[in-house]
Amino acid sequence: MLRRIFLLAICCIGLGLAPTMAQDSLTPEPSPLEVVSVKLNDLYMKVVYSRPHMRGRDIFGGLVPYGEVWRTGANEATEITLTEDVIFGGKELPAGTYAIFTIPNEDSWTVIVNTDLGQWGAFKYNEELNLFTFEVPVEKTDVAYEPFTITFDLNKDSVSMNMIWDRTKVTIPIEPQ
Repeated sequence: MLRRIFLLAICCIGLGLAPTMAQDSLTPEPSPLEVVSVKLNDLYMKVVYSRPHMRGRDIFGGLVPYGEVWRTGANEATEITLTEDVIFGGKELPAGTYAIFTIPNEDSWTVIVNTDLGQWGAFKYNEELNLFTFEVPVEKTDVAYEPFTITFDLNKDSVSMNMIWDRTKVTIPIEPQ
């Protein structure tokens, strides 16, 4: 009899916690992890990043200050993996995995390809580990993008990587070698 009462008590406790646990699992992450990829012939590229949302905040020049190194997303620094050598923003980029940082400005961004992987944010960003940097112009979009978004546009012989947030878009041209 005591065993049945004990089992009943355990079940009741478990059922009492179930709604709380279920509710927690339905709460969206503030900056969910995203993976985008593209394949062009033998070239496979994958970008892993976190997607912060505007949530009514001023983004560029506000939350993301102009002229400062940004992790290009939220949480860990954005990383790109390539299976083949490419021309990335006009620069030779060997196959491998790299951190992508940016320095947003009003009219252009500096894109930084860095070899230090697994960084949280840009707090320990080390300029000496940059493979290279290059500039890309800023485009304004007709609509505001609530989450920070990275996409690929696949063309016949090339790929473009787009970074879009709020009404700001930058595009990085990528060509297989």
